[in-house]
Amino acid sequence: MVKSDTLDIVIGAGEAQRNAKAAAEHLRAAHAAIELGDRSKAVAELRKAVTADATSQTFFALAYQLDLIGEEEEAIAMYERACEIPPAPVNALMNLAVLYEDRGDYPRAERCLKQILETNPNHPRARLFMKDVQASRDMVQDDETDREKIKRNALLDVPVTDFELSVRARTCLKKMNIRTLGDLLRTTEAELLGYKNFGESSLVEIKQMLSTKGLRLGQGVEDAHRAARRRILDQLKGSGNEQVLAKQVGELNLSVRARKALQLLSIQTLGDLVSRTEAELMGVKNFGATSLTEVREKLTEYGLKLRHLDE
Repeated sequence: MVKSDTLDIVIGAGEAQRNAKAAAEHLRAAHAAIELGDRSKAVAELRKAVTADATSQTFFALAYQLDLIGEEEEAIAMYERACEIPPAPVNALMNLAVLYEDRGDYPRAERCLKQILETNPNHPRARLFMKDVQASRDMVQDDETDREKIKRNALLDVPVTDFELSVRARTCLKKMNIRTLGDLLRTTEAELLGYKNFGESSLVEIKQMLSTKGLRLGQGVEDAHRAARRRILDQLKGSGNEQVLAKQVGELNLSVRARKALQLLSIQTLGDLVSRTEAELMGVKNFGATSLTEVREKLTEYGLKLRHLDE
């Protein structure tokens, strides 16, 4: 793991984020908590810093502390968020590569290291670790972890038509382009109920089916959000508009009702917003057709749109 004073962070000069001052105060409080050995309080303060000012620096600081207390899943998510804001911090890419390598996800680890080496071909740690990752990738691994991963992936690829569902439920899922169990887990209740002719009885039917397998609707939604953000970032690369995804939604001058709905969904940037579907927004209390139209129009100004279920 990259060793550095992760909280020795200054909000970037000239960025003029609306809540940069509040974020800086939370960062200082987190630093003080770490000095006292209270990492739980430090993490709580860093979460507030991210909410106040979602920058690559605040995401990185939170990710690093989460990693230290063993919250690997969330640490990875925060490192990924840090790297989505160009230019991706080298330390975030390096730490993310280490976590990916620990999980046996060698392709992603390699991509992080390549991104470092593209800008700094002689980066000593990245070059050394790249050799380790490539060596590990080439090794044949046949342990229980790999077997469980294969089993899980196979389950997610099972067609929904293999399950005992009513004709109406199957027809709706087909029209929504939900083909596999994995697709279904990346869908929320609001998105299903928002589809024409999909009623409460079909929802109950699907939830019961998933419950028998220890699964639930929406448990793969964050994966869908991350994939959507990556896909849009890839589409914008080379256009000179990559920074637009880091723009704060507070700068869109939305109505109070629309802003409150986005806050409830923890949507802080345009990247967060475009990873959501219309149904996810409409599922928030008091967010209606007028607010949806307002959000669509604002996104159109930046050449963006909300995610569709088949994306």
